[in-house]
Amino acid sequence: MMATNGKDSRGLKHDVSVPSNGSCEEFAAMNGTATEVETPSNGAEVRPQRFTFSPAPSMEDIRRMQAEFTDERDWNKFHQPRNLLLAMVGEVGEVAELFQWRGEAAEGLPDWTETEREQLAHELSDVLIYLVELAEKCRVDLPQAVLRKMALNRLKYPASKV
Repeated sequence: MMATNGKDSRGLKHDVSVPSNGSCEEFAAMNGTATEVETPSNGAEVRPQRFTFSPAPSMEDIRRMQAEFTDERDWNKFHQPRNLLLAMVGEVGEVAELFQWRGEAAEGLPDWTETEREQLAHELSDVLIYLVELAEKCRVDLPQAVLRKMALNRLKYPASKV
């Protein structure tokens, strides 16, 4: 399930950015999927950079895109909380299937092919889309809920004691 229709969060048409040289590395870097590269520096231990998401789209952008996508297809009659939850669970199952029988997977999935990584990206996107839509239907401001939950987690699991 893909929740885009060629419009940005303000309803304006946008073009997909294309790498200037067409390389997979440049495309991956533009889309937040680049692999961290360790650079040696005077024999000192080099720690890999932390992975980060791209700044856009925001959670609200994703919510708006999915709401528009659903409205355009008149799917709201089907997208009730229970149905969205069950659909999300099904998508989580599809993510689990990609990991099934593979053994432990190293961070960054170095043993996975680009096709396998892309399939994982699709399935994780489906999970996120359903999660955001479920939060919308349940009137849960997900970014604010995450902030509150992280504050509770800091109290429950202080770094000095774990």
